[in-house]
Amino acid sequence: MKVVMLCGGLGTRLREETEYRPKPMVEIGGRPILWHIMKLYAHNGFTDFVFCLGYRGNMIKEYFLNYEAMNNDFSLCLGRNSKIEYKNVHREQDFQVTLVDTGPTTMTGGRVKKIEKYIGQDEDLFMLTYGDGVSDVDIRKLVEFHRSHGKLATVTTITPSSRFGVIESESTGRVTSFKEKAKIAGRASAGFFVLNRRVFNYLGGDECIFEKEPLERLAAEGQLMAYQHDGFFYAMDTYREYEYLNQLWSAKQAPWKVWQE
Repeated sequence: MKVVMLCGGLGTRLREETEYRPKPMVEIGGRPILWHIMKLYAHNGFTDFVFCLGYRGNMIKEYFLNYEAMNNDFSLCLGRNSKIEYKNVHREQDFQVTLVDTGPTTMTGGRVKKIEKYIGQDEDLFMLTYGDGVSDVDIRKLVEFHRSHGKLATVTTITPSSRFGVIESESTGRVTSFKEKAKIAGRASAGFFVLNRRVFNYLGGDECIFEKEPLERLAAEGQLMAYQHDGFFYAMDTYREYEYLNQLWSAKQAPWKVWQE
């Protein structure tokens, strides 16, 4: 089953890091966040990736084109008989990566529509996620849940925490409760979708926003199911969140690192 990753947004709220590179290339512990997401899927047995490129997508292409040289020791022979001999073996063996230019301003639904031709006609299901969020979600259980209900789409949901302190107060203004990063009632989308290929029929052109009409229509038709994940999920939208994820990694306390070195 292929894993489609949305990697084309501008990442404007993380301007300190994204002015010169796409957000999926912003690093956690010296590795792009897209690498961390790939490692989660690979740990669960899924190593066939399709990247929807947009803003500065050439940098993601260059990253993978240079992957062997940048992740191995090597010797090379210069001149007419040039050759490269890699000295060690990295752990991303046999990863399949398809890089698709889906346009600099295309919306999420339009990007997914443009990679339809890379999902084989014999492939009933594919997965979809965003290139800026890390999690310890059990992908195999997610897929099992999707197969069990027979609907067209599954979205992974979380109980979000407020970015701000949550205050309860009386009409007089007296604060009765203050909770930093309190859990908010209800659940939110964390991405990590499993989709039947018939979902392509719900998608339109470049202006199509996946999270708007397509998902709203799927929900209205009873074709969207929620997989509840109560573990770790964190999206890197701001510089503060970028620093937090790097602190977790440096302290060897990264919950999303479920794979072995």
